[in-house]
Parts: sequence; C-alpha cells; structure tokens
Amino acid sequence: MRITLVEDNVSLAKGITYRLEDAGHAVDLLHDGSAAQDYLAHDQADLVILDINLPGTDGLTLLSQMRGRGDSRPVILLTARTETQDRVTGLDAGADDYLIKPFEMAELEARVRALLRRRAIPQQQLRLFGAVRFDPVARQLFDGQTEIDLPRREMSVFECLLAAEGRTVSKNTVLDHVYGVGADVEETVVEVYVSRLRSRLKQYGITIRTRRGLGYQMSAEAAP
Repeated sequence: MRITLVEDNVSLAKGITYRLEDAGHAVDLLHDGSAAQDYLAHDQADLVILDINLPGTDGLTLLSQMRGRGDSRPVILLTARTETQDRVTGLDAGADDYLIKPFEMAELEARVRALLRRRAIPQQQLRLFGAVRFDPVARQLFDGQTEIDLPRREMSVFECLLAAEGRTVSKNTVLDHVYGVGADVEETVVEVYVSRLRSRLKQYGITIRTRRGLGYQMSAEAAP
C-alpha cells in the first residue's frame, strides 16, 4: 500500500519510512505542514500518518482540511502530547488512531495493518486480471486458489501497472510508486524489477511490454 508520512523530525521520519518500506509499503515523506497542505489534496495514498506539531500548518489543521473536503482515508496522528484532552481533540478532528511519542515501531506497524484491514473489500470485489485475481488489501495475487508468490518490490510494480488499466506507465511513475516520491534510486532498478516480473507472470498469460522512451504497458489474455 502507499502511505503518506508528514513528520518534521528527520531521524524519526527516516526510521518510520525504512520500517514501513521493509513491510512492503511505498512511503511518500514530507517534513513541512504547509507543503503537505497541497500534497494531501492530490496524493493517492491509502493511509496518512500525521505529526501534530509541524512547521507551517499543524497536523490537526491538515486533518480537519482533509475531512472537510470529504477525504475519508485512515489517518494516524503522532504527537508528544500525553494529556487525554489532546487525544480526544485529535480523534474528534477525524483521526482514526493516535500514537504518543516515543513509540515502538512494531506498534506503529500493527496499527497500520489494523487500519488497512478495516478498508478490506468483499471477496467478490477482488480485482480480476485475465486468469488471475488480485487482493489489493492483502497484496496477494492468485491463480485459482493458489497464491502467486511475488517479492514485495515486484508486487509494487504489479500494483502500479495494474492501476493504469492498460495505459503506458513511465519509469519515473513506477519508481515513485515502489520507493516513494523523491527517493534517491536509479531508474535502472525499475528495469530489473520489470524484467523479473515479466518472467514470473508470463505463464499466467500476462504480458508487460516496454514502450521505448515512454514506459511500460501491462495486459492479460482473457480468462478461459
């Protein structure tokens, strides 16, 4: 899943980002509340983690703005404030969960998993793609009842190409989806993951075409 993290403590933000990426998520990281104000109005993240005490626009204001425009994505608030009233204020503003600093990374991961499970879609709404089925919440791909085992980075590439619904996706777009916007990673890494994914999915009637200078396009044979 894609997660937007807004946290001004650089070392903490890096720690959270690494932990979530290790769990298979793509993380977009921002350190400033004012920059996050515009970003959150247009990003495509599945979940948002917000620090309350941010430079520029504070986290509670950002949260109120999200809910005011009908953005119902799950939000976890992070804060050093320990008073009960502070937690009540955050939850009343529309937060789904609340973590007090310092916290264990394992607890943050557990809360992320819990919130994403709440968004789980019914079995009958699983995404069909040719002969395979994709569960976007569990991040699992199936051939019939058999799970297709994909490494997490390749799964992220698959998610990105699947979301394009047959349109061509640029290397930069794939890179941002897999590693988060602004990650210091070479584009050639995408070529490696796409090549591996192409080989793994060929037997299931899924084709990934390279459109030179443009990007990648994924298609599937019709299910028998």
